[in-house]
Amino acid sequence: MSRHRDVRNLDLDEEMYDDDDYYDGDGHDMTYEEQEQMEAGVAAVHDALNGVPGITLKEIRETLYYYYFDLEKSIAWLLEQHSVKKPAAKPKAAPTASKASAAPEVAKVFSGPSPDDVVIAAREEGPKSGKKAKTAKKDQAIAAPTNQLEVDMQAMNMGSSATGGAPAPAPPIKIARKKVNVVEEYAKVDVKESANFVIIGHVDAGKSTMMGRLLYDIGAVDERTIQKFRKESEKMGKGSFALAWVMDSTDEERARGVTVDIATNQFETPKRKFTILDAPGHADFVPNMIAGAAQADFAVLVIDASTGGFESGFNVRGQTKEHALLVRSLGVQNLIVAVNKLDSVDWNHERFEEIEMQVSQFLTNAGFDPQNVQYIPCSGLTGENLVKRSAEPALTWFNGPTVLGALESIAPTARAIEKSLRISVQDVYKAGVTGGSVTISGRVDAGNVQVGETVHAAPSGEPATVKSMQVNDDIADWAVAGSNVVLNLNDIDPMHLKAGDILCDPLNPVPTVRAFRARIITFDLARPITNGATIVLHRGRINEAARIQALVATIDRADGQIIKKKPRHLASGQSAVVEIAFLGNGIPMETFKDSKDLGRVILRTGGDTIAAGIVDELF
Repeated sequence: MSRHRDVRNLDLDEEMYDDDDYYDGDGHDMTYEEQEQMEAGVAAVHDALNGVPGITLKEIRETLYYYYFDLEKSIAWLLEQHSVKKPAAKPKAAPTASKASAAPEVAKVFSGPSPDDVVIAAREEGPKSGKKAKTAKKDQAIAAPTNQLEVDMQAMNMGSSATGGAPAPAPPIKIARKKVNVVEEYAKVDVKESANFVIIGHVDAGKSTMMGRLLYDIGAVDERTIQKFRKESEKMGKGSFALAWVMDSTDEERARGVTVDIATNQFETPKRKFTILDAPGHADFVPNMIAGAAQADFAVLVIDASTGGFESGFNVRGQTKEHALLVRSLGVQNLIVAVNKLDSVDWNHERFEEIEMQVSQFLTNAGFDPQNVQYIPCSGLTGENLVKRSAEPALTWFNGPTVLGALESIAPTARAIEKSLRISVQDVYKAGVTGGSVTISGRVDAGNVQVGETVHAAPSGEPATVKSMQVNDDIADWAVAGSNVVLNLNDIDPMHLKAGDILCDPLNPVPTVRAFRARIITFDLARPITNGATIVLHRGRINEAARIQALVATIDRADGQIIKKKPRHLASGQSAVVEIAFLGNGIPMETFKDSKDLGRVILRTGGDTIAAGIVDELF
């Protein structure tokens, strides 16, 4: 039932006993926009009244509802109610049984001001707490006077009639905090450094086969499993895909021979723990590739060195260039370029140098430091130069590391373990049957988390309790930034969580924004970017429709100085400051200064990536 109704035609007796006329905190009679206003208002009022004891979240919600989300009036009323102790309330008379007996009271109310004035005056008295009980028949009393008095007094936070109306202390807002100092514990424990790397490149470059072979050669996958995959793939007429099936596990991926979503796997060396993120190479699945690259510390770019293979992947419509641009835009600085299938051209040194020269020039222009890029000739099918150095006589010209050696040589990424908690939710894949339980997987971008702690889900605003967790597939009591976690959460409905959401510190939640200002760099554009252009914004698993609200200025890529204010359009290869507004309800976001993970965005339209940037200001 809408709150905005014609009060002149109300049947008061009907309305006084209508459940839906009283806000009970579940928000079912509010629009989605009003619910968002409510959550934002609750947070603001709670922060403003943090030092005032006895104010419950339910009371804040009811006050906001009755004051139409007016923060000043709500705060003033709550302060007034809790600034002094209330005297004992006189017992209320029980509601009478019929309309006839209630008529005199109704007449008193309407003798004088207009009905509209009465409603306004009632609102100014403050919100009514509690929910009126319906009766099977209106000619019967609702409840015994004593019980109703107890209900009314408790709802108004005035204690019990048995105690003379002394105010009962409201339960504090319970936020289960950290039981141990995770930063200190992490410093004490001698654990291997963990790292995520994403496998990128054009479709059919051999990414999944290469990773399957690497896992097989280091012993992470046994011979029996590979033989099983060979038999099954041969039955489908895809015998050469057996190694790829180690990563491509779904029926759709195996039938099509194409990676569709991010495939993950883990392996461990004496030095480090690695998580593989095998990204799809097909242009149709770039959003999934972005989701994987957003979790990566560094990347392996796989190049098809076969005749015509490199050229098709490196041209304008190929994914080699786009993938490299995307990972650089998402903060990846270290890159291993695996020149795959070089055995198909007899390990030709000239072919390797040709590929290295073209790719190197492009990567330098894309922003990669040449010192952070390694080029390795290899074969994913036969295993040359993946784990062990190749003994091929035709490959004596190469003296560099293997792919595994290059992975271990990259310096560990600095972890923001002392910052506020930020966990990017990758999947919500298991809901408990009862008890509001849900299981999520994701990556700890910043801070630390432990079992028993309360976390805040953004953008829903719902709290949850960490019941148990796994870190890199091992049961653990805590996790720090950089860890891949599976969390079993209690006290939250699965409807309040989805892929792309953020779990964060309830005392420092991530804001949900509908507009922001960003500095972007445009890529190869089929048409210029203009004011009002609609785009799809990507950030991790999130992809939201948005609009370019304003082209603020073009800037110099070297020093950030303004070149031109309010340009009419943006062309390829330009840097600019733009304002972007979401067409929907917005997403949880932070500035790049506050969070390098939550402050990076990718802009796409029509299946093409047109720009990438960092968030400077939230609106």
